[in-house]
Amino acid sequence: MSDIDYKKAWEELQGYLKLQFSYGKLTAVEKLSILLSAIAVFAVLLIIGGFVLFNLATGIVLWLGDAIGIVWLAYVIVSVLLVLLMVLVFCMRKQWIVDPVTRFVTRLFLSPDEDEQKEAKQ
Repeated sequence: MSDIDYKKAWEELQGYLKLQFSYGKLTAVEKLSILLSAIAVFAVLLIIGGFVLFNLATGIVLWLGDAIGIVWLAYVIVSVLLVLLMVLVFCMRKQWIVDPVTRFVTRLFLSPDEDEQKEAKQ
């Protein structure tokens, strides 16, 4: 092989590596966008859920206050129920929060792309 062939091969290799690097950056940006979108949706749902829980608790307090006739006791009962709900969520955090988030992130970043799956089948 002549010196020109080595230069041409080296230039093609450099071009290929640049394309692979660009593809990696695009893939990272895509997956990061999906992750940040999921975080944003979760944050919005969490805020809305907090408002819903507050309104639901207030409604239960008003209803319970009318039913038992002692409003402060209704607040205590609803507060105890909310604390029990917090304890339940804390105890089940691995099954309800950690595992699903881990699966989502793992699937997002470690699963092969559709193009790679098609190439593997061929």
